[in-house]
Amino acid sequence: MAATTKAAQEALRLAEDDPDRALALAAAVVRQARAEGDPGAAAVAERAWGLAAFHREDLDTAMRHLRRAITLGRSAGSATLAAEARMTLAFALNQRGRPRQALREIDVAIEHLGRVEGARARAQRGAILHQLGRLDEALACYRAALPVLRRANDLLWIQRVVLNRGVLHGQRYEFAAAESDLSEAARLCERLDLGLSLGYVHANLGYVHGLRGDVPVALDFFHRAQERIGALHAQLGPLLTDRSELLLSVRLLPEAREAAEQAVAEFEREGRRLALPEVRLLLARVAFLEGDHPAAERQARLAVREFDRQQRREWAALARLIVVRSELAGERRPRVSLRRVEGVVDAVARSHWPVAAIDGRLLVARLALERGRLPEASAQLERASRPRATGPALLRARAWYATALARLTAGNARGAARALRAGMAVLDEHGAALGATDLRAYAAGHRAELSELGLRVAFQDGRPRAILEWAELGRASHLRQRPVRPPDDAALAADLAQLRATVIEIDKARPRRPPAGLLQRQVALERRIRDHSRFGRGEPGPATARHLAVRELGADLGDRALLEYVRYDGDLYAVTVVGGRLRLHRLGPVARVRDLVDRIPFGLRRLARRSGTVAGRSGALALVRHAARGLDDALLAPLTEVGDRAIVIVPTAPLHAVPWSILPSCAGRPLSVTPSAALWQVASHRAARTRGRVIVAAGPHLPGADREARAVAAIHGASALTGPAATVEAVTAAMDGADLAHLAAHGSAYAHNPLFSSLRFADGPLMVYDLERLARVPHTVVLAACDSGRSVVYPGDELLGLAATFLSLGAAALVASVLPVLDAETAPFMAGFHERLAGGDPPAAALAAVQRVAGDDEAMAVAAGFVCLGHSG
Repeated sequence: MAATTKAAQEALRLAEDDPDRALALAAAVVRQARAEGDPGAAAVAERAWGLAAFHREDLDTAMRHLRRAITLGRSAGSATLAAEARMTLAFALNQRGRPRQALREIDVAIEHLGRVEGARARAQRGAILHQLGRLDEALACYRAALPVLRRANDLLWIQRVVLNRGVLHGQRYEFAAAESDLSEAARLCERLDLGLSLGYVHANLGYVHGLRGDVPVALDFFHRAQERIGALHAQLGPLLTDRSELLLSVRLLPEAREAAEQAVAEFEREGRRLALPEVRLLLARVAFLEGDHPAAERQARLAVREFDRQQRREWAALARLIVVRSELAGERRPRVSLRRVEGVVDAVARSHWPVAAIDGRLLVARLALERGRLPEASAQLERASRPRATGPALLRARAWYATALARLTAGNARGAARALRAGMAVLDEHGAALGATDLRAYAAGHRAELSELGLRVAFQDGRPRAILEWAELGRASHLRQRPVRPPDDAALAADLAQLRATVIEIDKARPRRPPAGLLQRQVALERRIRDHSRFGRGEPGPATARHLAVRELGADLGDRALLEYVRYDGDLYAVTVVGGRLRLHRLGPVARVRDLVDRIPFGLRRLARRSGTVAGRSGALALVRHAARGLDDALLAPLTEVGDRAIVIVPTAPLHAVPWSILPSCAGRPLSVTPSAALWQVASHRAARTRGRVIVAAGPHLPGADREARAVAAIHGASALTGPAATVEAVTAAMDGADLAHLAAHGSAYAHNPLFSSLRFADGPLMVYDLERLARVPHTVVLAACDSGRSVVYPGDELLGLAATFLSLGAAALVASVLPVLDAETAPFMAGFHERLAGGDPPAAALAAVQRVAGDDEAMAVAAGFVCLGHSG
């Protein structure tokens, strides 16, 4: 019997670390114990069985075996065995969403346990209270249990308690204490050989680092946790929830929603009802940020009902805040009472949700200001502004926003501007610490509210200079930071090579449907590359972002004119800088301009087709000309001071994809388009292009590309990389440090993940991830590839894509198309452009000249899509 008892204890030890082995051992021990008539050993084995089933995501089986363990403990005459089984049953009941029953079970267990066993039960009680959001009570339980467990040298339970307490400290933003506890938990897991538990520790370290704002470290811990937990077929739902929360913090909304939806499926499959409303709340928050307020309200109301049913008042308060925010964002705003919103926000503030509390107080303040209740608004803003000096970056930035709003409400516009700049500096430093381009772009969305308020202050002031400065502060911030330079990583290089090979295999399988396995491999590799790149760290520092020097701008422009377009309150404005003088123009509703912009690509594509009726082509030409005249009237005609100068255009969405050369006022005029005036200014201070090394390359499956490449190479006295020699490695090696690069290839723009936008070469796609590995990009880059000049535009005019990457990495000028490119017709156009470039014309002037002489409608359609991005030369 002693051997049977020992085997039962081993099954219990394995239950958390290796559930599969524990299940098999527990089942064998139960059979043996029954045969030997040993209910005590059977009770321990049944408890191990239940605990292993819990970790195998089977709550029904877990509770069935745990109830058997209680019964067998009684049969053995051991109140201790029965009570210990009640402890585990209580935790399973809580996960099922029955907190009152769980607490009753744990309280009964405590009455029948000795000092050490009672300490374990109190720790378990603390874990239940913790999950209910009753943090103060949970911490008291942990503090009461831990000294007893330490004196007993109960290492397994010490590990459990410090793990849970570390998470609780993290939720309170007590990060040093959190890391201390979790580090101790990790050491104990390694000492006790608890592989699965170590996976949970890694997951919680990821959660805490995410709260702190250290996204790369958090993602690394989540990756390690998922590998370990997944290998042992244990519960991934909590990890997916925490990952969704982290992705939400950097405004990766589609990925956050995907992770949350996966977590919902996991929890529903496992029957873990306690966790479901937390994930519904996450989905509500994602929907709210996406602007889908009805969906946000639906999910939040569902979460409120479930939290109330579970008696989780603190969590329910957070869900109610999303409900009222969604109501206030819709038509019911006038009917929402200020007292009701104040009550919800006060409940959130009492429940240890610091960022949500600030957002709630800002919500109350805005509502109070709308309704003329200035004292209440001022009181809420004062409370919201308190944490601006301590805590994670997002918390401090929100507090600085509250400070700015408070100062503006008090009539201190200058103080409000200082507070907004302080908040932006916090976010810029936070963004610079991120080592992945996409994370920087998405996280910059947190700056939007600060920059919008700054723009409001500037418009109230009315000075064009202030408006230009705030427009710049809210635009393309991640492109103005020190560029991402990933380390020389063999694993990343290998994954990129595998992805290229997979894409080639998929292409060979077409036009038939490619095998599902190949497509799955492509998706998996893209995900692995994306995730791997996000583990990198940036170079944090307060002075990483390059800001516009307005005083020097006039001298930098010389005879050029700068046109910066700004959206404000539904209207489009332009700030012009001509001869050192700044002027502001109101141009009209943004919606009207957007409609005209959307018509042009359709018409140009129809004109560029080799087939089509005369009537169809005539209609397309009329459409293009009408839209071009309309845009010209809206965007350029009012700016009379510009005259016939060369121009630098700083667009805002939806103007980033405009083929500017077809606007009558732009015909034959040298112009360059830049994401921000600050980027243009930095490029203007770089040395002019020298007649240095030229690289010309052509990709496959484009009949005219080889001919174009050889013609361009001959103009510059260079050789061309064509055919099998034009591999990604050869092209990138040749580009590194070159003065001029001309790449003629198939271009692919990925709207859902712009960093996989690519140019196709002999061995597959050259992606943004490849460009970021270059030590120095060419001074001037020409991309004769479809849509290569288009970038995906995110809030704050943050841009991602091939063109944005070249500019952020230091290319001074980039000539590329914002439309599909016709291969054969592009070759003579490009030859003319390079002849002028070789003759000494700057890129913008060379491009304008060849666009001006484009003859028929088809040639015009080919030429129109090309724009000069960056500095005009």
